[in-house]
Amino acid sequence: MTEYITVLENCSAEYFEKRSRFIANVYHCESEEDATRIISETRSKFFDAKHNVYAYLLKDKTARFSDDGEPHGTAGKPILDIINGSGVTDILIVVTRYFGGVLLGTGGLVRAYSSASRDALLSAQKVKMCLGAKYSVKCEYTDHSRLLSVIENCNGTVNDTVFADNVEVFFSLKKEDIKNFEDTLCESFSARLVANFAEECIFSIKI
Repeated sequence: MTEYITVLENCSAEYFEKRSRFIANVYHCESEEDATRIISETRSKFFDAKHNVYAYLLKDKTARFSDDGEPHGTAGKPILDIINGSGVTDILIVVTRYFGGVLLGTGGLVRAYSSASRDALLSAQKVKMCLGAKYSVKCEYTDHSRLLSVIENCNGTVNDTVFADNVEVFFSLKKEDIKNFEDTLCESFSARLVANFAEECIFSIKI
Protein backbone atom coordinates (compact mmCIF):
# COMPACT_ATOMS: atom_id res chain seq x y z
CA MET A 1 0.00 0.00 0.00
CA THR A 2 1.76 3.16 -1.21
CA GLU A 3 -0.86 5.59 0.10
CA TYR A 4 -3.41 5.27 2.86
CA ILE A 5 -5.50 7.46 5.14
CA THR A 6 -5.19 7.31 8.91
CA VAL A 7 -5.88 9.48 11.96
CA LEU A 8 -3.27 11.90 13.20
CA GLU A 9 -4.19 12.14 16.88
CA ASN A 10 -6.42 10.42 19.39
CA CYS A 11 -9.88 11.89 19.91
CA SER A 12 -13.19 11.02 21.55
CA ALA A 13 -16.94 11.60 21.45
CA GLU A 14 -19.88 10.76 23.70
CA TYR A 15 -23.33 9.46 22.81
CA PHE A 16 -26.34 8.85 25.07
CA GLU A 17 -29.11 6.32 24.46
CA LYS A 18 -31.83 5.85 27.10
CA ARG A 19 -29.52 6.92 29.91
CA SER A 20 -26.68 4.64 28.79
CA ARG A 21 -23.48 6.60 28.18
CA PHE A 22 -21.21 5.59 25.29
CA ILE A 23 -17.67 7.04 25.15
CA ALA A 24 -15.92 6.41 21.83
CA ASN A 25 -12.13 6.81 21.73
CA VAL A 26 -10.29 6.80 18.41
CA TYR A 27 -6.59 5.88 18.37
CA HIS A 28 -3.85 5.71 15.77
CA CYS A 29 -2.68 2.09 15.82
CA GLU A 30 0.01 0.47 13.63
CA SER A 31 0.11 -3.14 14.88
CA GLU A 32 -1.81 -5.76 16.83
CA GLU A 33 0.64 -5.21 19.68
CA ASP A 34 -0.30 -1.52 19.70
CA ALA A 35 -3.99 -2.44 19.70
CA THR A 36 -3.63 -4.91 22.59
CA ARG A 37 -1.75 -2.35 24.68
CA ILE A 38 -4.20 0.49 24.00
CA ILE A 39 -7.24 -1.70 24.67
CA SER A 40 -5.73 -2.80 28.00
CA GLU A 41 -4.96 0.81 28.97
CA THR A 42 -8.50 1.91 28.04
CA ARG A 43 -10.05 -0.89 30.08
CA SER A 44 -7.91 0.14 33.06
CA LYS A 45 -8.96 3.76 32.65
CA PHE A 46 -12.66 2.87 32.46
CA PHE A 47 -12.47 -0.06 34.88
CA ASP A 48 -15.91 0.70 36.32
CA ALA A 49 -17.71 0.53 32.95
CA LYS A 50 -19.95 -2.39 32.02
CA HIS A 51 -18.42 -2.84 28.53
CA ASN A 52 -15.32 -1.75 26.61
CA VAL A 53 -16.07 -2.75 23.03
CA TYR A 54 -13.48 -2.36 20.27
CA ALA A 55 -12.65 -2.79 16.61
CA TYR A 56 -9.49 -2.07 14.66
CA LEU A 57 -8.21 -2.17 11.10
CA LEU A 58 -4.55 -2.13 10.04
CA LYS A 59 -3.11 -1.20 6.65
CA ASP A 60 -2.19 -4.87 6.01
CA LYS A 61 -5.99 -5.55 6.15
CA THR A 62 -5.84 -7.19 9.59
CA ALA A 63 -9.18 -6.56 11.28
CA ARG A 64 -10.41 -7.57 14.73
CA PHE A 65 -13.39 -6.72 16.91
CA SER A 66 -14.95 -7.71 20.22
CA ASP A 67 -18.47 -7.31 21.63
CA ASP A 68 -17.07 -7.53 25.19
CA GLY A 69 -20.21 -9.14 26.60
CA GLU A 70 -22.81 -7.35 24.47
CA PRO A 71 -25.11 -9.56 22.36
CA HIS A 72 -23.29 -10.99 19.34
CA GLY A 73 -23.16 -8.64 16.37
CA THR A 74 -24.52 -5.57 18.20
CA ALA A 75 -21.31 -3.78 19.17
CA GLY A 76 -17.88 -4.68 17.77
CA LYS A 77 -19.06 -5.43 14.24
CA PRO A 78 -21.00 -2.15 13.89
CA ILE A 79 -17.86 -0.27 14.96
CA LEU A 80 -15.79 -2.14 12.37
CA ASP A 81 -18.43 -1.34 9.73
CA ILE A 82 -18.01 2.37 10.51
CA ILE A 83 -14.24 2.05 10.13
CA ASN A 84 -14.53 0.14 6.84
CA GLY A 85 -16.92 2.74 5.45
CA SER A 86 -14.60 5.63 6.34
CA GLY A 87 -11.62 4.56 4.23
CA VAL A 88 -9.36 5.04 7.27
CA THR A 89 -6.82 2.41 8.34
CA ASP A 90 -4.23 1.92 11.11
CA ILE A 91 -7.05 2.83 13.47
CA LEU A 92 -8.55 1.48 16.68
CA ILE A 93 -11.88 2.53 18.17
CA VAL A 94 -12.82 1.57 21.72
CA VAL A 95 -16.36 2.38 22.85
CA THR A 96 -16.93 2.32 26.60
CA ARG A 97 -20.50 1.84 27.82
CA TYR A 98 -21.88 2.86 31.19
CA PHE A 99 -25.22 1.10 31.57
CA GLY A 100 -28.11 3.45 32.30
CA GLY A 101 -30.57 0.88 33.68
CA VAL A 102 -32.69 0.53 30.53
CA LEU A 103 -32.22 -2.32 28.06
CA LEU A 104 -31.66 -0.97 24.55
CA GLY A 105 -32.44 -4.05 22.47
CA THR A 106 -30.50 -5.17 19.43
CA GLY A 107 -31.38 -2.17 17.27
CA GLY A 108 -30.64 0.31 20.02
CA LEU A 109 -27.21 -1.18 20.70
CA VAL A 110 -26.23 -1.18 17.04
CA ARG A 111 -27.40 2.43 16.69
CA ALA A 112 -25.57 3.58 19.82
CA TYR A 113 -22.23 1.91 19.08
CA SER A 114 -22.37 3.02 15.44
CA SER A 115 -23.32 6.61 16.29
CA ALA A 116 -20.65 7.00 18.97
CA SER A 117 -17.98 5.64 16.63
CA ARG A 118 -19.10 7.78 13.69
CA ASP A 119 -19.15 10.97 15.80
CA ALA A 120 -15.64 10.34 17.13
CA LEU A 121 -14.27 9.49 13.71
CA LEU A 122 -15.78 12.62 12.17
CA SER A 123 -13.97 14.77 14.74
CA ALA A 124 -10.59 13.09 14.15
CA GLN A 125 -7.88 14.85 12.13
CA LYS A 126 -7.16 12.59 9.17
CA VAL A 127 -3.96 12.46 7.15
CA LYS A 128 -2.88 10.78 3.93
CA MET A 129 0.34 8.80 4.33
CA CYS A 130 2.40 8.92 1.12
CA LEU A 131 5.46 7.09 -0.18
CA GLY A 132 8.14 9.57 -1.16
CA ALA A 133 11.55 10.99 -0.34
CA LYS A 134 13.16 13.65 1.82
CA TYR A 135 15.21 16.42 0.21
CA SER A 136 16.96 19.62 1.19
CA VAL A 137 17.81 22.73 -0.82
CA LYS A 138 20.11 25.61 0.15
CA CYS A 139 19.37 29.09 -1.20
CA GLU A 140 19.96 32.75 -0.62
CA TYR A 141 17.46 34.66 1.50
CA THR A 142 16.22 36.45 -1.63
CA ASP A 143 15.29 33.07 -3.18
CA HIS A 144 13.54 31.65 -0.13
CA SER A 145 9.96 32.69 -0.91
CA ARG A 146 10.20 31.51 -4.51
CA LEU A 147 11.67 28.18 -3.42
CA LEU A 148 8.77 27.66 -1.03
CA SER A 149 6.35 28.36 -3.89
CA VAL A 150 8.06 25.75 -6.06
CA ILE A 151 7.87 23.17 -3.27
CA GLU A 152 4.19 23.98 -2.61
CA ASN A 153 3.26 23.90 -6.31
CA CYS A 154 4.85 20.44 -6.57
CA ASN A 155 2.80 19.17 -3.59
CA GLY A 156 5.80 19.07 -1.28
CA THR A 157 5.65 19.28 2.52
CA VAL A 158 8.20 21.45 4.33
CA ASN A 159 9.59 19.68 7.41
CA ASP A 160 12.13 22.19 8.70
CA THR A 161 14.05 25.35 7.78
CA VAL A 162 17.49 26.41 9.00
CA PHE A 163 18.39 30.11 8.79
CA ALA A 164 22.14 30.81 8.83
CA ASP A 165 24.44 32.46 6.27
CA ASN A 166 21.91 31.11 3.78
CA VAL A 167 18.61 29.26 4.07
CA GLU A 168 18.32 25.48 4.01
CA VAL A 169 14.84 24.03 3.50
CA PHE A 170 14.10 20.39 4.35
CA PHE A 171 11.02 18.90 2.72
CA SER A 172 9.29 15.74 1.52
CA LEU A 173 7.90 14.93 -1.93
CA LYS A 174 5.59 12.21 -3.14
CA LYS A 175 7.32 9.75 -5.44
CA GLU A 176 5.30 10.80 -8.48
CA ASP A 177 6.10 14.50 -7.93
CA ILE A 178 9.90 14.22 -7.74
CA LYS A 179 10.62 14.54 -11.48
CA ASN A 180 8.31 17.54 -11.83
CA PHE A 181 9.96 19.22 -8.85
CA GLU A 182 13.47 18.69 -10.19
CA ASP A 183 12.50 20.12 -13.59
CA THR A 184 10.65 23.08 -12.05
CA LEU A 185 13.51 23.86 -9.66
CA CYS A 186 15.99 23.88 -12.55
CA GLU A 187 13.81 26.13 -14.70
CA SER A 188 12.84 28.51 -11.88
CA PHE A 189 16.40 29.16 -10.73
CA SER A 190 18.35 28.57 -13.97
CA ALA A 191 19.98 25.51 -12.40
CA ARG A 192 21.50 27.60 -9.57
CA LEU A 193 19.85 25.51 -6.83
CA VAL A 194 20.40 21.80 -6.24
CA ALA A 195 18.01 19.36 -4.56
CA ASN A 196 19.91 17.06 -2.21
CA PHE A 197 18.33 13.65 -1.70
CA ALA A 198 18.32 12.43 1.92
CA GLU A 199 16.26 9.24 2.14
CA GLU A 200 13.08 7.54 1.08
CA CYS A 201 10.24 8.01 3.53
CA ILE A 202 6.56 7.78 4.28
CA PHE A 203 5.15 11.16 5.27
CA SER A 204 1.78 12.65 6.09
CA ILE A 205 -0.38 15.22 4.32
CA LYS A 206 -3.37 16.69 6.20
CA ILE A 207 -6.69 16.26 4.40
